[in-house]
Amino acid sequence: MGIECSSVVSAPLTDVFDWFSRPGAFARLAPPWQPIRLLEETRSLADGQAVLGLPAGLRWVARHDPAAYDPPHRFADEVAATGPASRPAALLMRWRHIHEFEAVDAEHTRVIDRVHTPVPAALLRATFGYRYRQLAEDLAAHRRAARAGLGPRTIAVTGAGGLVGSALTAFLSTGGHTMVRLVRRTPREPAERQWNPAAPDPALLDGVDALIHLAGASIAGRFTERHRREIAESRIGPTRALAELAARAGIEVFASASAIGYYGYDRGDETLTEDSGRGEGFLADVVADWEAATDPAAEAGVRVVRVRTGIVQSPAGGTLRLLRPLFALGLGGRIGDGRQWMSWIGIDDLVDVYHRALWDDSLSGPVNAVAPDPVRNTDYTATLAAALHRPALLPVPRFGPALLLGSQGNRELAAASQRVLPAALTAAGHHFRNPDLDSALRHLLGENPPAATEFDTAQR
Repeated sequence: MGIECSSVVSAPLTDVFDWFSRPGAFARLAPPWQPIRLLEETRSLADGQAVLGLPAGLRWVARHDPAAYDPPHRFADEVAATGPASRPAALLMRWRHIHEFEAVDAEHTRVIDRVHTPVPAALLRATFGYRYRQLAEDLAAHRRAARAGLGPRTIAVTGAGGLVGSALTAFLSTGGHTMVRLVRRTPREPAERQWNPAAPDPALLDGVDALIHLAGASIAGRFTERHRREIAESRIGPTRALAELAARAGIEVFASASAIGYYGYDRGDETLTEDSGRGEGFLADVVADWEAATDPAAEAGVRVVRVRTGIVQSPAGGTLRLLRPLFALGLGGRIGDGRQWMSWIGIDDLVDVYHRALWDDSLSGPVNAVAPDPVRNTDYTATLAAALHRPALLPVPRFGPALLLGSQGNRELAAASQRVLPAALTAAGHHFRNPDLDSALRHLLGENPPAATEFDTAQR
């Protein structure tokens, strides 16, 4: 039982092994559809250990075997018991994972995985298919950046613990960059610095080359006066304070989160690009002020990129996390008549947009972070249902979301319609990993069969 599989990636042997040895590699390879979260990353492939959180408070400890460590050709890990929470997994599941790397030629490496476990290969194919695609795309993105002149940088990030921030910091770490996490609590490790959003320390950005600002209160929920105030106050003031500090610190790039809410909650079938005007509604007003708060940095000569983000797709958070269990039970369906436009982006494509903002000097000002294939709500629901092999027969009446979100929240969130295109990214020749919704959802949900040309497998 178990699995032996391999894939060839376009990168030299040492580059591939270095990628695996850096912080963030495990997080980048962990399938987002699985109910597992990374609690502690290994500090060494030679003799460290990674700790994963399982349901019911259990732990999976993956301990690396010093005897199997042979850089840049091999390392191995196996499940271990280090306490009561990890003992059940170690007793019930035999698992030894041998990672091997072979140079095919100077520019290609075969990555080989041998897992000794009672788990049948058929149950592991989706996981390793996902891992190989993630590895290949991440390595390709780092190579594009290197060819454009991006070397190792020190990058500060707010909101690093969120859905986007955790994926982005893991990705940048595997590329050899030094991450500085700006946190509001007391720092727990050297890579963290305490950030007071109202009055940041003048030395907060010392030694920092680029700043990525993701922090802000969630917009989900009823649009009460208190919630609207939290949405605005968590964005506008802190962003301006950071922009003023970035201007004084002389950093190279300030990439700040923004949103396609700028275009208003309903523009009908109008195609919207970065040149389109501001729309109507509370969120449009907030986003306009949020973006204007970055002006002090831009006026000081810092290249500012305002990342107008669409509906982020990831089963680990956001809309897809809420919809997936409903659709898996066959309880999903369109909202109202389903004609409203949804401008979406896969989590890894959003990571690539922020990455590109670091090295592409042609990007400044607003950049629409959306896939090039916006869909209507009825098409989104049909595509999600098909990816999960379920019907989508239960439409949600328009008053349904209003009961949860209130009339304004329903109008600006659940029933919003924005047909947004990534014109700036398209003009820059940007590569999207998943430009269409079907491929994006199937990859994120583990429903995309591995391609035979990149996945050789044999059951043991």
